[in-house]
This record gives sequence, structure tokens and C-alpha cells, in this order.
Amino acid sequence: MVRKIITGAAVASLALVAAACNTVEGAGEDLQSVSEDVDEAV
Repeated sequence: MVRKIITGAAVASLALVAAACNTVEGAGEDLQSVSEDVDEAV
């Protein structure tokens, strides 16, 4: 159950990040930030 919540939050975060980034460099930084957050949550 907790894993599903974490996965859902990660997917939602990725969707928001993808919508917010304007450049390839920005997308890379955003993805790195999200991956760090997911690592901390797990």
C-alpha cells in the first residue's frame, strides 16, 4: 500500500516537472531532483 502511494506521488511529481520545464537542461535538473526525492522516500 505504501509503495503504491510513493509510486503515485513520484508519477504525479514527474508529470508536474515535465509540464514545468522549458529547456532540456531544466528537464535534466528536474529529473535529478525528483530521483533524489524518490530515493529519500524509499
